[in-house]
Amino acid sequence: MATPHRAVLFDLDGTLIDSAPDLAGAGNDLRERRGLPPLPLAAYRPLTGTGARGMLRVALGASTEQDDFEPLKEEYLSTYAQRLTRLTEVFTGMDAVLVGLESRSTAWGIVTNKHSRFAVPLIAGLGLADRCAVLVCGDSAARAKPHPDPLLMAAERLGLPPTECLYVGDDLRDVQAGSAAGMVTIAAGWGYLGDGPPIEAWEADHIASSPRELLKWLDLD
Repeated sequence: MATPHRAVLFDLDGTLIDSAPDLAGAGNDLRERRGLPPLPLAAYRPLTGTGARGMLRVALGASTEQDDFEPLKEEYLSTYAQRLTRLTEVFTGMDAVLVGLESRSTAWGIVTNKHSRFAVPLIAGLGLADRCAVLVCGDSAARAKPHPDPLLMAAERLGLPPTECLYVGDDLRDVQAGSAAGMVTIAAGWGYLGDGPPIEAWEADHIASSPRELLKWLDLD
């Protein structure tokens, strides 16, 4: 049974869009510069949601403890910025969810830990910027997810109480942030899911195994 909602908010990477190919590609670009062979996408995919830290761990075995991590991180981010939308796409089935929400005049937005340096041109390049009612990035609020601050900011910008918003994400931090904000949470089982506890242990209000299931759960099908 669908939960009443006036707005649906989505995490970006791993929930709304599949950015793993470009995030992994940036890691392999760094490997190529160092004379190393590329790694398969499957090696990067589970850690895609952890950003540069996770990608550098896979690509170069880099740790935040090492002295040259910050220069490595900036090299990675600069490389990624050059290929934001080369292979990145909206997940199959997710546009149908967005169209369904729009047909019901239900606002939808994006709350991501991705910094605006990347998120803004990325959603513009994917044709989502004019459709998205609100965008809150990792550098928009004082604290990023798993803190509720970004979700509370999104609700405020929409002029809605958080309890009338629903949040969909593919990481434990998404569920923690959404729950702390007082929102109904849906765990996106098609996403990257991280390398922590299994999705069943996140205590989301609901788990959707696919965008198709999300469409039905939101009563848009």
